[in-house]
Amino acid sequence: MGLLDGVKVVSLNHFLAGPAAAQMLGDMGADVIAVEPIGGAFQRGWAVAGRFVDGQSVNFLCTGRNKRSLAVDLKSPEGRAAVERLIAGADVLMENFRPGAMARLGLDPERLLAKHPRLIYAAASGFGADGPFRDRPGQDLLLQAMSGLAAHTGPAEGPPTPVGSVVIDHHAAALYAMAISGALYSRERTGRGGRIDVSLLQAAVDLQGESIAAWMNGAPHEGPRGPGGVAAWFSAGGYGIHATADGAIAISMATPRALGKALGIDALAAFADDDAFPRREEITALVRETVRTRPTAHWTETLEAAGIWNAKVEDYDGLRENPQLAHLGTFVEMEGATGAPITMVSHPVRYNGEAPEVRLVPQPLGAQTRQILSEIGYGADEIDALIAGGAVKAEDAA
Repeated sequence: MGLLDGVKVVSLNHFLAGPAAAQMLGDMGADVIAVEPIGGAFQRGWAVAGRFVDGQSVNFLCTGRNKRSLAVDLKSPEGRAAVERLIAGADVLMENFRPGAMARLGLDPERLLAKHPRLIYAAASGFGADGPFRDRPGQDLLLQAMSGLAAHTGPAEGPPTPVGSVVIDHHAAALYAMAISGALYSRERTGRGGRIDVSLLQAAVDLQGESIAAWMNGAPHEGPRGPGGVAAWFSAGGYGIHATADGAIAISMATPRALGKALGIDALAAFADDDAFPRREEITALVRETVRTRPTAHWTETLEAAGIWNAKVEDYDGLRENPQLAHLGTFVEMEGATGAPITMVSHPVRYNGEAPEVRLVPQPLGAQTRQILSEIGYGADEIDALIAGGAVKAEDAA
């Protein structure tokens, strides 16, 4: 039994943050109905690194499970009427269009909330529902730049560096799903829904909470990035990623003397604990010079024996071999909707020791159009007429 069994979510989301959030709710048991344009939502055609699996976009495979698909033309009166009827029986309406787009479609939130006071209207956007930037395009790289994340990533000797994944979209998705879950709980106590707004900009700042709070509260800094191989502007000596003879290793927090003893660096014995930050470049230079002389396996064994936190730097190719990820069932391999095998990253939380099941692999466009319309009261002839008129599309109506 899922945590959100019995909750109906109508998802008008596209691309990544919105669909990923809806997928989380679906994983937790909600009946998520993905309302897509007749031509399919954007993510169906967005191939990460140009990769499709048997005609299915990798982006869609990443965000499309545990959802039913309804393909509808929201610009047609008949299609919009069908979606209005669907919303009338929903607990949550999600959308991540630019502010004002829903009103232009005749689905403005004020009217919907007045008509359906128990509805939770959840919107995600680049910059929020109002304010001077509300109409700007929100995209992960742009937000990494605007939020300070790029300026604080990479070595001080180099330029600002983007993180090598769409971290803001994924963090925004988690916040989006969290906020909806909280609103559902609140509605159970108060009997009323309401509006939720999530922005990529605030998600980007929230992602850096510790670093930004330290900076804004006067923590000493010379620049936005760590110098001399130190991992971050606020990090002490030795804390960072260092090249080994055959790869790289991350070394976490340790006093200079502890590092010196573990790594066999006699010079570090003269450093006091209080020297860890002010003399961090000297400390890090000694660590880097030593670590590059031996292979990674030697240093992981040595540091483990000394009780110093460390980790081998892995590429994605090594993740399948990680025994803890295997134990947690992090990668789910299944037959996809087309019959081709697909690999998905599983829901990241365990409930009573178990991961939520994949009830539906990412579905073909309009796979459940007939089923969903039937559930909200349309007869078979009416559904056929909607399909023939182009208001909706069903997978079986080629």
